Amino acid sequence: MAIKMRILYASGKKKVNQIANMIKAERELAFNAVDVIPPAYSCDKERIVVLIVSAKGNVSDSVRLFCRELTKARAQNVALMIHGDEAAAKNLKEILTEAGTNVIDEVLYINVPLFGSAVKPEEKAEIFAWVDRVIANLK
Repeated sequence: MAIKMRILYASGKKKVNQIANMIKAERELAFNAVDVIPPAYSCDKERIVVLIVSAKGNVSDSVRLFCRELTKARAQNVALMIHGDEAAAKNLKEILTEAGTNVIDEVLYINVPLFGSAVKPEEKAEIFAWVDRVIANLK
């Protein structure tokens, strides 16, 4: 099933980029479906935007400003994948809800070690299962 979906990330970690591109390949998304925050191509009528963010507590200004502009017209739904803590997820959820988009309740927390950037098979399975659940429960 084709779906209008974007994966945007804010992290300097190679593994985060690898995860974003892995989802893109699995879901057979458009060539510009993966980008950094803020993206080169603005979001417009996206069915879902997956944000992968590395943050602890407060998020960076660029991420915060971008999320404030993610209205319902730009992204109907937003799902969060966090490399960090629950405070960062809560902070992002508040900003996105204020902007007017639907924020998916289930947040996926990922572990990105300091060394080694390969995605393990069990992590890959968990990520794909999460993406499938998120898409199945879209409003």
